[in-house]
Amino acid sequence: MSSMKKSLHSKKIDFLDYLFNFKGYSELTLKTYDEAITEAINESEIYLDEKGVTVFNLMPLRIKIADLKASTIAKKLSSVRSFVDYESKQGHNIKLSADESVKIAKTLPKPLSHAHILEALESAPMREKLIVLILYTMGLRIHELSGIKLEDISSGWIRILGKGNKHRDMPVLKNIELLITQYVQAFSPRHYLFEKNAEKLSENTLRYSIVKLFKNVGIKMTPHQLRHSYATELLNNNAYISDVSELLGHSSMATTQIYTKLSSNIKMQNYLKAHPLIKEDD
Repeated sequence: MSSMKKSLHSKKIDFLDYLFNFKGYSELTLKTYDEAITEAINESEIYLDEKGVTVFNLMPLRIKIADLKASTIAKKLSSVRSFVDYESKQGHNIKLSADESVKIAKTLPKPLSHAHILEALESAPMREKLIVLILYTMGLRIHELSGIKLEDISSGWIRILGKGNKHRDMPVLKNIELLITQYVQAFSPRHYLFEKNAEKLSENTLRYSIVKLFKNVGIKMTPHQLRHSYATELLNNNAYISDVSELLGHSSMATTQIYTKLSSNIKMQNYLKAHPLIKEDD
């Protein structure tokens, strides 16, 4: 767990004490807040932006809880908003992202187009190119990318340490495998694939390098969108949802199903653009 998430868990205890001692909330209500905020911290993407503000990106959480009742989603998000609002009033620089109202709690993730990814890769240095290609061809979370050790890499496969300390073996495309070999020869990492001074690169460092690369070609994005793109491309090309779920490291196929909705939505958009009778109606 990152130091930022550990810090937020510690601050959560102070917030719960505030609710109990100053707001007079019941133990049952405190339990509800505790569970919601704990889940949010564990599942969300949390990082420092260029201005040093802690960004609490709820999109990964919202994808996970998308199939819950609207009232349940609303309660969870309300708890997180209250926590972040409290932290802001305590003088901490923190803000929420993907914090739309519950009416659009099932907003579909926005993948990057294949063309935009290729555009960014054209000018990418070797390290950034490899980072993007691994995320795009393996659908990893940013902390999974950060944790790849050289000993995890074998011919055609990389062993990934995912959530809950669960391992999964991910296939590696031949051209990616070749790029990894070239990268290792050029940079000589000792323990981790991406490292500096024999220490793995932090999630924030990896995230910043990816965002900067796409920003250079005028594309605003988050690294998690590469994971969305990976899942969407597989489903658009008729991969089984059970296989995609396993590759993504989801504990339940219900989490993966949001991508099937996205896949159907894209197919419908393409249909409306392409069918000659639709064009005639226009």
